[in-house]
Amino acid sequence: MPGDTAVGAIKVVLTSPRVAPGLLTRAAWQAFAEADHIGAADLRPDVQALVGSGLVVTQVEGDVAAHWAWLSAAAADGKQVAWLVGEDGEPGLLRVVADQVSREPRPPYDVEVLHGSYDVPGARLIDLVRVMDRLRRNCPWDQEQTHESLAKYLLEETYETLEAIDTGDRAHLREELGDLLLQVAFHSRIAEEHPDEGYSIDDVAGDIVEKLVRRHPHVFGTVDAADAAAVEANWETIKAAEKQRTSVLEGIPLALPALALADKVLGRAAKVLPAELPVPAGDSDLDRLGAQLLQLVQEARTQGIDAEQALRTAVQHLSTEIRTAESAGD
Repeated sequence: MPGDTAVGAIKVVLTSPRVAPGLLTRAAWQAFAEADHIGAADLRPDVQALVGSGLVVTQVEGDVAAHWAWLSAAAADGKQVAWLVGEDGEPGLLRVVADQVSREPRPPYDVEVLHGSYDVPGARLIDLVRVMDRLRRNCPWDQEQTHESLAKYLLEETYETLEAIDTGDRAHLREELGDLLLQVAFHSRIAEEHPDEGYSIDDVAGDIVEKLVRRHPHVFGTVDAADAAAVEANWETIKAAEKQRTSVLEGIPLALPALALADKVLGRAAKVLPAELPVPAGDSDLDRLGAQLLQLVQEARTQGIDAEQALRTAVQHLSTEIRTAESAGD
């Protein structure tokens, strides 16, 4: 009608950098389709996805103040304007938007913030891959590392993770799991650089996904498994067919802690030896004590107890008693 003034609107669309460009919600695509003008700070991949769909995107140079000036000027002129927020979230611009929405009197145009895409479970792993890639390219220390130089850190982080489990400290466990995950990402990034046999963390993840699916036919196939024992039996059968090992001892890492190594060997031995295991030969005290320890591990296996964990728990209790005694003596 004559004399009517169009009411403008600003729609700020937030997207996740961990989602493929162009995978936006219906509301986001609708906001862009209805906009008279679309703006962004730079022509990054998600912006290029809009351009590729036939939309016109204006690259607005300058700082947050310049971006907001461009938006508010268009909205004040009665235009529908949309802005695609960058990967860093543009916190400065979002603060300005929040201030405008909450101030009185309100601006003569509508201001709305939309979520254009959402992280899916595991999305932050993409951030880890990106950070690791940047560290490998730009950090002198990270550039020098090899599988061999990192081996000691992998072992340390594994033991620190076990300690966090033993103490029951969930916050500590969360931290240590992150440190352990870093080792996987770091080794995978180094492996990617091999000139002939390179592989990436995607290959590592793909391999374990395929293995899990293959060895859980009761979940991903048509095999029945009534209980955990049946699941374990299926796993071992499939594993044996895959590995085609010539000895039951093949594949056991000899660097395992002694109790864990004994448990592994005893588990494999049960496939070829009688239930009454032969006592290792030897007349020295060392041999005698070793045989007794081996029998204790066998007893633990019979009772379904992890001998390594049992000893760790006992040492933990002893440590508590020692600290209590020390405190009483102060």
